[in-house]
Amino acid sequence: MQDLQGAAVVVAGASSGIGRATALAFAREGARLALAARREELLEEVAEECRGLGASAVVIPTDVTDADAVKRLAERTVEEFGSIDIWIANAGVGAVGRFEDTPVEAHRRVIETNLLGPLHGAHAVLPLFRRQGHGTFIATVSVGAFAPAPYAAAYAASKYGLDGLLESLRAELVDSPDLHVCGVYPAFTDTPGMMHGANYTGHELSPEGPIYDDPEDVAATMVAVARRPRAKAMVGALTPLARLGHAVAPRLVEAVAGYGAHRHFDRQPPAPHDDGNLFQPVERGRDVTGGFYTPPPAWVSPVLMAGAAVAAFAAYRGLRRH
Repeated sequence: MQDLQGAAVVVAGASSGIGRATALAFAREGARLALAARREELLEEVAEECRGLGASAVVIPTDVTDADAVKRLAERTVEEFGSIDIWIANAGVGAVGRFEDTPVEAHRRVIETNLLGPLHGAHAVLPLFRRQGHGTFIATVSVGAFAPAPYAAAYAASKYGLDGLLESLRAELVDSPDLHVCGVYPAFTDTPGMMHGANYTGHELSPEGPIYDDPEDVAATMVAVARRPRAKAMVGALTPLARLGHAVAPRLVEAVAGYGAHRHFDRQPPAPHDDGNLFQPVERGRDVTGGFYTPPPAWVSPVLMAGAAVAAFAAYRGLRRH
């Protein structure tokens, strides 16, 4: 869809962070928006911002872990707008902590939200896409689909699984060229997610090093993918480099990630365990950004690129020896 004026767009997870930025980005394009999340009052605030930009917006409170609720979200959107052109599956949660220190219920909730949430969305909207002969499903995936995430094992599992879900759906839709399934892959992004996240580390949560992606950049990528659908859209330089590094030197990446995580949390002040927003919404973290962003030093990108090149060369030499 080159022109998004009047397009009917569902944004799941629209109350803050990437979802809020995405709703506003589509509003600037003149789309008609169905905004979904658990925090109804905050959704109303986002809807007013969208209307202030000249867009139509309706609020449909939804918990994406509830398949019936997601089905109702699709039905309500069709009642309002007559169709759904684009579905943004963005709702996500996180639980940070050593695997065995994190309650199994928390692991389950992360996977229910981050993997089953998009699955519920696709299951609700793909039959409609087939009937109307067109439609684009876009999910927020993550660099976590390509690289290990120590202290966030369920998050990584959900994103690896989501990547596989999208690939499988694309394979099923090979006979439907006007139906698109797309993934947007940001790296670490300056959102309120760290304020929302469950914390079982015993230490305060804080970002380690620069936060590389701006939510507005991720939102702009969502709009670009809606206009010109593609299977995988990377945001920033870190995601493709992490993907390459893990592909050619997975054990090295695991070691660096693991030791880096241990060192980071060992240096943080003590803090009590906190379920965050896993099981119920929290009031903190209402904006697009989390206020953590600092521009990365100028040397970061060249060093990352050099490291990836060295790893690729080492892998190439190893293959030639065999």
